[in-house]
Amino acid sequence: MRIKNLLLAITAAAALSTGAASASTELIVNGGFEAGDYGQIGWGGHQLAGWSTNGYNFLFNGSNVDNGGVTGSYGNLQLWGPKNGSSNGLQASPVGGNFVAADGAFEIAPLQQTVHGLVAGQQYNLTFYWAGAQQSGFNGATTEQWKVSLGNETQSTVVKNNVDHGFTGWQKETFTFTASSASEVLSFLAIGTPTGVPPFSLLDGVSMTAAVPEPQTWAMLGLGLGLVGFAARRRKAKAA
Repeated sequence: MRIKNLLLAITAAAALSTGAASASTELIVNGGFEAGDYGQIGWGGHQLAGWSTNGYNFLFNGSNVDNGGVTGSYGNLQLWGPKNGSSNGLQASPVGGNFVAADGAFEIAPLQQTVHGLVAGQQYNLTFYWAGAQQSGFNGATTEQWKVSLGNETQSTVVKNNVDHGFTGWQKETFTFTASSASEVLSFLAIGTPTGVPPFSLLDGVSMTAAVPEPQTWAMLGLGLGLVGFAARRRKAKAA
């Protein structure tokens, strides 16, 4: 009975440790893009805390995206939405607040962040919300997509087909990556068509956490099982 109770205690402790690790391993800085200046980020003094980019990428919120817009290197920029003439249902992301919009066919460059605190060989779940939209003032169907990389590993979302003056709606995406070093660059690159009919890929709610219990959790559980085995052998020896 004592061995059974010890095993239950070790299992419970491991579960608590795993839960604590999962709760404390958020690795993305400013994944909701709330700390930043509206406009073309990485250009003209517009900053997005934790992130860097040199592309035609913008920071919006649900109010200014189709009403007033923001300033870019080629003047004012808005996306088609209900407030500027399109009943496409454009709205802020499910997590609310700010979001990034990246042109996938003009001056493209990734949105990047160096992620620290990784464990080589450990798997991590990357989750984010994304959608496809179009720049107002232009006409024609488009496609939108995100190409996502962590270090040398790359995965891509599906290609969204977007109608003229359209909006695809938001969806949640989860990718699993395996870290190869303690620090790696996380990269989001917008891919869209056609050139000249600006396709914009939207992004928000970026989060990365360990996909399975971290190595120290497994080590603690292994140690506990070893103690259980030792206790069992001692009981047998005494009985003999």
